Amino acid sequence: MQEFQITVLHGDGVGPEVCREAIRVLDAVSAKFDIKVKTCEALIGGVAIRETGSPLPDATIAFFEGADAVLLGAVGDPSFDGESPERRPEAGLLQMRQILGGFANLRPSRSYPALAGSSPLRKEIFDGTDLLIVRELLGGLYFGSPRGFQDGGRSAYNTMRYTADEIERVARVAFEAAESRRGKLTSVDKANVLETSQLWRKVVDEVSNDYRNVAVDHLFVDACAMHLVTDPRRFDVILTENLFGDILSDEAAVLTGSLGMLPSATIGGRTDLYEPVHGSAPDIAGTDIANPIGAIASVALMLRHTAKHEGSAVAIERAIDRVLDEGYRTRDISAVGTKVLTTAEMGMLIAEYAVEDEQFLAAAWGV
Repeated sequence: MQEFQITVLHGDGVGPEVCREAIRVLDAVSAKFDIKVKTCEALIGGVAIRETGSPLPDATIAFFEGADAVLLGAVGDPSFDGESPERRPEAGLLQMRQILGGFANLRPSRSYPALAGSSPLRKEIFDGTDLLIVRELLGGLYFGSPRGFQDGGRSAYNTMRYTADEIERVARVAFEAAESRRGKLTSVDKANVLETSQLWRKVVDEVSNDYRNVAVDHLFVDACAMHLVTDPRRFDVILTENLFGDILSDEAAVLTGSLGMLPSATIGGRTDLYEPVHGSAPDIAGTDIANPIGAIASVALMLRHTAKHEGSAVAIERAIDRVLDEGYRTRDISAVGTKVLTTAEMGMLIAEYAVEDEQFLAAAWGV
């Protein structure tokens, strides 16, 4: 029996609700595939500040030791707006990323035929889209120094900084992903005006020599943003730096019709981190209407990348497809004629379908 230890950080807003359903699905497939999962819960974000005074308490950090992966719900609480940076919930997220050391953030985005009416794009534009954004996560403007305010708060500055080693390591993750997909990588930068982007482009070209079976092209970030909404099928793997990746991945997520649909994985460090792309959505917290699919799909990524258990990952992804194909929706992706479910109902149905596909499970994975 395979053993797997997870630290669960419910976080703020809808985080506890979507985490609950992600764990429900994880428990179901773990039992089916004979994976022994041990979970522990800890605090992060606004809820942690209220209880301990810190957005990432020492007790939470201690739970990272020995964990195979961390599952995060969401971080963000508007009641802390205006507080000093270290007293904001997001400070805990940035600190955690540094501690865990994951430098490559994977954000897949693909079309769901059943959600054609939910995407803001016409079906003929978005249909067939299947792309992966690989975002560098520990460098750039978010972590560069010096940074701060001056002139009595009337001006501010940040530093964008990258080293060749930082670029190379995330580039290799992206090239390896492209090798296992359709063999195309698009590197996104702003090399016409930024020295960091000129270094980025140079290093990516150097790394490409080790991956001759991957076709490489370069795009400026503004051109990439345009193509994402006019011709998203042209992309396979998109590689880019921290700030650009943050913006482009949210744009790509919306193409499906809702941020609630998209998962993410942060890999490369001592402990992998998995979380839905959406934020804490405090306006709907506690109402049982949040979309848990992004969190559930994040568990599928966890099983694939960290547990190395492709069968359970595919079972979850097939269950998500089936739920959508049968017309079940949460409110954010609902349409005329669909059956709207609560957060809990959606999680329960996906958990049921993930272990019900006996013909697939037996044929493909011997379960």
